[in-house]
Amino acid sequence: MRVSTRGDYACRALLSLTLHTDATGPTSVRDIAERTGLPQPYLEQILLALKGAGLVRSKRGVGGGYVLSRPPDQIRLSEIVSAVDGPITLGDFGQPHQDGACDHEGQCVLLAVWQEAGEHMRRHLESYTLAAIAASARGEAVWPSLEPGHTH
Repeated sequence: MRVSTRGDYACRALLSLTLHTDATGPTSVRDIAERTGLPQPYLEQILLALKGAGLVRSKRGVGGGYVLSRPPDQIRLSEIVSAVDGPITLGDFGQPHQDGACDHEGQCVLLAVWQEAGEHMRRHLESYTLAAIAASARGEAVWPSLEPGHTH
């Protein structure tokens, strides 16, 4: 599985909202774009998808912008990525033992491996909340380890 640019930008945008939750009121798309270095037109599309997924709320007009729809400790990276990229999988290879997927030698075993690897990636992204990432970004917590077998 590869996190797309859209998925990365969505995570950056919501991390920016998390890091600036002390700000009064919504944060404009322009402010998020300036803080993150993301292109504003693309960011607007991403924020609309995140709004559709219920991860942010918006307010129109003067003083308008976006706020998180839930506390940062209740929003997981897996939700953000899924909101803009769709389900977290390694690919669309079919399900083992369905629709002739096991007609060729060894194919069922490989399908099961790909499915398990995709599930592992989903669980890994699910283990990170915006609050935990923000705490690391602020230097309030240890940066997440990239060592295999480390849990968060």
